[in-house]
Formats: sequence, C-alpha cells, structure tokens
Amino acid sequence: MLSHSFYFGLKPFLPWRLRIVLRRILARRKRRTYRDVWPIDESAGGAPKGWPDWPEGKKFAVVLTHDVEGPDGLEKVQRLAELEMQLGVRSSFNFIPEGPYTVPPDLRAWLTGNGFEVGVHDLHHDGKLFASRRGFRRHAARINYYLREWGAAGFRSGFMVRNLDWMLDLNIQYDASTFDTDPFEIQPDGAGTIFPFWVESPAAPRGYVELPYTLPQDSTLFFLLREPGPAIWVRKLAWIADRGGMALVNVHPDYVRFDGERASARTFPVQAYADWLRHVGGQYAGQFWNPVPRALAAWFNGARTAAGDRLAVAPFAPPAPSGASARLRGKRAAVLLYSYYPSDPRPRRAAEAMVASGMTVDLFCLSESEREPREEWCQGVRVFRLPMKHRRDSKWTYLRQYARFLVASFWFLARRGLVRRYDVVHVHNMPDVLVFSALIPKLRGTRVMLDLHDPMPELMMTIFGSRERSLGIWLLKRLEKWSTRFADAVLTVNETCKKIFAARSCPAGKIHVVMNSPDEKIFRLREPPAPSPSPGANGRPFVVMYHGSLVHRHGLDLAVAALGRVRPSIPGAELRIYGQPTPYLADVMKSVQAGGLSGAIHYLGPQKLEQIVTAIGECDVGIIPNRRSIFTEINTPTRIFEYLSQGKPVVAPRAPGILDYFGPDDLIYFELGNADDLAAKIEQVFRDPAAAGRTVRRGQRIYQDHSWSSERNRFEQLVTTMVGAGEPAVPAAPAGGAAAPESGR
Repeated sequence: MLSHSFYFGLKPFLPWRLRIVLRRILARRKRRTYRDVWPIDESAGGAPKGWPDWPEGKKFAVVLTHDVEGPDGLEKVQRLAELEMQLGVRSSFNFIPEGPYTVPPDLRAWLTGNGFEVGVHDLHHDGKLFASRRGFRRHAARINYYLREWGAAGFRSGFMVRNLDWMLDLNIQYDASTFDTDPFEIQPDGAGTIFPFWVESPAAPRGYVELPYTLPQDSTLFFLLREPGPAIWVRKLAWIADRGGMALVNVHPDYVRFDGERASARTFPVQAYADWLRHVGGQYAGQFWNPVPRALAAWFNGARTAAGDRLAVAPFAPPAPSGASARLRGKRAAVLLYSYYPSDPRPRRAAEAMVASGMTVDLFCLSESEREPREEWCQGVRVFRLPMKHRRDSKWTYLRQYARFLVASFWFLARRGLVRRYDVVHVHNMPDVLVFSALIPKLRGTRVMLDLHDPMPELMMTIFGSRERSLGIWLLKRLEKWSTRFADAVLTVNETCKKIFAARSCPAGKIHVVMNSPDEKIFRLREPPAPSPSPGANGRPFVVMYHGSLVHRHGLDLAVAALGRVRPSIPGAELRIYGQPTPYLADVMKSVQAGGLSGAIHYLGPQKLEQIVTAIGECDVGIIPNRRSIFTEINTPTRIFEYLSQGKPVVAPRAPGILDYFGPDDLIYFELGNADDLAAKIEQVFRDPAAAGRTVRRGQRIYQDHSWSSERNRFEQLVTTMVGAGEPAVPAAPAGGAAAPESGR
C-alpha cells in the first residue's frame, strides 16, 4: 500500500502516464494477492441483524454516483445525466467546491429539477483534507458552508481518504467515502459490508448514514486493470442482488468518452457504463430500487428509528472517538504467531481489533503453502510470513521448528523495531518461550503481552503421553513460569486456564481472560430453525457436522463410531468433516472404508470462517467429540459458540472448562470420550428437535454474554493500559453473570 504522504508527495513530480504504469504494476500483484476478497468478499454479504425489507418490496438497491474532478468532467455532466434519463435511472453528482472549476448554479438547478442530486466532493481535492485534526476542523466549516449553500445532504472525500469519526463535524445526512472491499485504494481498509450503516459518537450532536461503494470504481476497472467491459460489475451485481444488498457505483464524468470524442488513455467508452445500466434494467426489471443517496439515507434513518435497538445497523462502524479506541490511534503493535494467518481465529480477531482502534499492526507468522505471498495486507493487518510449514512429526520436529521460528521472530522484531519503536508486542503461544523474541523491543520500552492459548505442559502430556513428573514436563512448567515473568501482561482463554497459571506460574492479577468468542461480523446470531419434517426421510440427510483440528485428542474416530451406531435408527444420517488434513485423519478415513461407512462420512477439507458459517447452516447438529485427557478437561471449544450463533444444537463434552460457563441445561452434554453416549445424544436431537431448540436458546444467552464485542472491549482496554494510554486495567469479570465457577454453575 502507498502511504498517503508518499503518494501525494510524488504526484506533482510524476507525469500521469508514469503514475498509472507504476500503479498498474502494483495492481497486477494486488489482484493476485487479494483474489479471495476482491471483487467479492463473501464476509461482506451478510445482512445486519433486523435488516428491514427494501421499499416497495424490492430485492436490492442500485445507487449511482458521480465525482466531477475537473473542467472536462464538468462539461460532460449534463450529457451523462441525459443518458441516464433515457435509461430510466437517476444519480447524484458530487462537485468540488474550491477545486479547478466553478459549479454553475443553473447546472445544479437543472440537475435537482430533473430528479438528480448534488453533493459535495472534498474541499480542494488535494489529498490533504485529513492531514491534521485541527486542519480538518477548519476545512469542515468551509464544507458546511457549501452544503448549506447548495442544499446538499451528502459528502464524499477525495481519493477515498477518510476518518469517519472526524466527519461527524460535517452537517451531513450521509457520507460515501468507504467501500466494502477495495485493495487498490490508497487507504485500503474496507467497511466490510454491502449495506448502509450508521456512524455516531456520544461526543457528537449528530450521526450520519455511511454508504460504501460496492462495485469497483470505473478508474480501477478500465485504467488500472484494463478490463475490456463491465463484466466484473455484472458478476458482482448478481452476487449483491442475491444477498439483498446495495449496489453503489462511482463513475467519473471526466473519464467517460462519448461517441465522436477523440480516444485517449484517460477515458473509456461511455458505452461500457450504458451497457451495464441496460443489463440492470433488463435482467432485474422490477426487482431493484434506484434512489438517489439522499433518499436512501432518509429511508434508512426512518427504518433505524422505527426498529430501535432491534436493528443492528452499525456492526461495521468504527469505534467511537472516545474511550480506549481513541487513545490507541497512531500506536504500533507487532504480533508473533506460530500458526497461519488469517485462518487462526483468535489472533485474527485480536489483530483486527487493534487495527479498528487505529493502531498499525505488523504480524509475523508461518506460511500455509508456497502459494501464499511472503508479505500482504489482510483487512488492515500487514502480514509477514516465514516460508516454513508447521509439522507434527515428533518432539524433535517441534523443537527444531520452534527454535527456527524464535530466531526468525527475534530478528524480525529487532530489525523493524529499530526503525520505529513498537508500543506493544502481542505474542501468541505456542511455544511460551516465543515471548523472549521481544527482548530488544522490551529493552527499548515496548510492553509485551503473552497470550497463552493452551497450557503447554497439559497439551504435551496429551499429545505425547508424557508423565506429569517427567523431566520434559517439569522443564515446560519452568519455561512457562519464566515466560510469564518476562511478559508485562498475560492473556488466556478461560477461567480454568487462569486458575492453572495462577497456581503455578503467575500472579492472578497479571492474568486477563479474553475468551475465544466468534466474531459477530461473521457468525451473526440466528434464531434456531423451526423443526423440519422428518430429517433423514425423503432423501434429505440428517447432517452431523465436525469442524476444527483433526488430531487424536479431538476424537474424530469417536464421531465416526457414534455415526455407525446411529445409522440403524437414523438411516439418512451422515457426518461432514471440515479441517486441515493430517496423518490422523488419513487413519480415520481408512477405518471409515473398512467399516463400510464411506457413503455416510464426507471429508470436505479446510474452509474459511465465512464458509464454515454456511456449512453450519446446512447441518442438523454440531458435535465436539473430544477424548478424555487432561487437556480436553480444561478446554472451552470456540466451536460451541459457533454452532450456537447459527441456532444449531451442539453436543459437547461434560468438562470443567465448559461447565465454568454453561449450566447443566444450556447444552446437550455427553460423557467425555464415550462414543456410545455421543451416539445417544445425536439420536436425542433427531427424535426431539423441539427440545433441542429450547436448549439452543438457553445456550445462546450464554453466547451473548460472551460475544466478541464484549471480549474485544476487555482486550482493547488491556492494550490501552499496556501502551500507557489509560488507567491500570483490572481483569474483568465475565459479563452478564455467566460465570465463573464461584457463581454456582
């Protein structure tokens, strides 16, 4: 990504043709790097909770906008508007108030008189609007003058450089300076949604509606990527229409070329835009609403007011400019992760939370495959990968790989931290000793957080069958103690793990619990579905689902055995398995073939979180078939919350790490490690889906008490304290009274 200052600093000295050549080179690389999230980011397609129907029963909305950048574009405004009138649509035209042209009042009057809208586009369009907070306040007064003078309701910043919090100074009904996904922009962090959302702050007298553009800009398609036509617009429009979202496009009059005009490298045939509009009108006749942005913002405000708290209209809005988030802006963080990013959920949620709070985040991790780039941006996180894949062959393999990653991490932090000091380093175990990679930054005053996902002694006893009194386990406990002493703060995943660490390694006051709750942007809360007629009959299978790490302690072989036991009573039962392939999985699948269950058990490979949501929606019950071990006794699987979020029953083991949070009637429990009891509970869900649905509703109350939004607040407060921007943090008690063992559960 080009920094704002770098880009605008070079712009006056480089001719346009050279700039566009350089940008095309970068764009080709970015297109390969971000092919999974551009032009379509599946995670952006979910409607906010309580989303109302579009007016008049329309399936989706189509919003057309135009930014006028120079005198050439100004001359084409009326001609472009007349073309749209011929095709039966209306749009908004955004003008620069103090730019390279003067907007004739009679042109504004002609546009509004014919059903179009006039908006304000930046102030000078020089990329400096957000250079400083003080400067923005001064410019905001001028922008508000033009908003009032023109009777305008909306704003869009130049180059999509923005700060949504600062824009609360503007007297606007809506802003259109964001996008759902666009890695080609100078400021590439997207809003992550194809729906409007609300931006507000307790410190501001008003809020506004944010309208992200959801179809790629014309300049991106036709100049950077040299697309021959609107095929990408057509493809993404179909995806948006299927999800009932908002298709908002930005076409610049400066860039369109009408018939008879001389061809140039800075224009594209207006026919491409016209063909797309004809496609919209023909393919989706009667299905879409075409408001100008002002009308859409007014409708949205009415829907928001009518729905009250029931409409989650701002799940993607940035944090308010007060509290922890405001104090984190401009801070720098480094993250060390001996795993894969972004597929590891806990580090992903934490890193994205820091980015959302305004921090710059560099993350160092492993490579999952040779195809992954050594360096890329993932949702605002700058990811650096070591070309090494995690192997689980033996203790010595673990040791060699840990040592190599520790040395590489030490060098990474030392090298990058010398250029500019990090404010905090967030280290995820395993291994615990990875925290010592932060020695050089710590000597320079950087604060260090050690995130203990798993207690290593218990995990290694489970994996390798080591005895608790063995030399290796004693050494792991000593390393754990030294590592927690070195860290300035320790995070862990549940109350049971906190007790273990506090008893042997670390003062309890230094330990903070941040649970592995699913991200609500991905795992949106859904009501349990109504019991469907006769699952397993009429060719519809009764789907049992397993997803997660495919290792012995997680008991996939128990799940296979349980399915074999229920097949006589549930003939249509099948097991769907999702996860990274392992030698253990290969052994289990051999037993599947030997047992004659090949037609009922399907391994569907690793899936992204967004795809897991879809898979959960297609299942009838999720299972956590853990074997009994010292590790699974203390574990609180995130998968429980993921199934509950989608309204699906989950059969979970009766273990202390789960009972710390869930009561005896909040889940469907089986005896840890018992395949017969697991089969009985699967059959129970099949026989009485209504009772299973009631259990899901009770479990969802616990899920809501520990949603990621509340856990994220605890995490942000801790980071704020760590970087010296807030009051000393006290480990928070579990929210909502769902709790700790002392509560009686």
